[in-house]
Amino acid sequence: MLGTDHIAYIAGVFDGEGSLHIKRSPEKKKTHKGNGYRMSNSMRISMEIAMTDEYTIRWIHEVLKVGTVIKRNIKGLNKAGKPYKTQWRWRCTFRDALYVCKLIWPYVHVKLQKVEKVIDHYDANKSNNKNVVDFDTYRRTNARSKK
Repeated sequence: MLGTDHIAYIAGVFDGEGSLHIKRSPEKKKTHKGNGYRMSNSMRISMEIAMTDEYTIRWIHEVLKVGTVIKRNIKGLNKAGKPYKTQWRWRCTFRDALYVCKLIWPYVHVKLQKVEKVIDHYDANKSNNKNVVDFDTYRRTNARSKK
């Protein structure tokens, strides 16, 4: 169950250990009909939380039910001459990032501007583009197809 205490905790972890990347740039994309490519001014959105505590990262993934968890081993030694600890990363992109941003928006402080930028980007596109699927509808449709 996704309670407000869980969401607030995730927002706090994201504020401290997370990052949100937003980049708009032209991209070369394959055309749907025939050969060739077209240029598109695309927005790349990804958010992640990275830390050495595997349990916390896996719990966030389990609670949010979006994104992926990646284990990253860092080679070499730290300043104390000991091997680096294994880093764990939870990461999600695009509409999944929108879903998480809408959840944590009331509780996030440090990264509030970036969270609002993601929400505003999708809300603006939703009203201008009739081909954009509502996120809640997408989730319900996807849940039905997995059963």
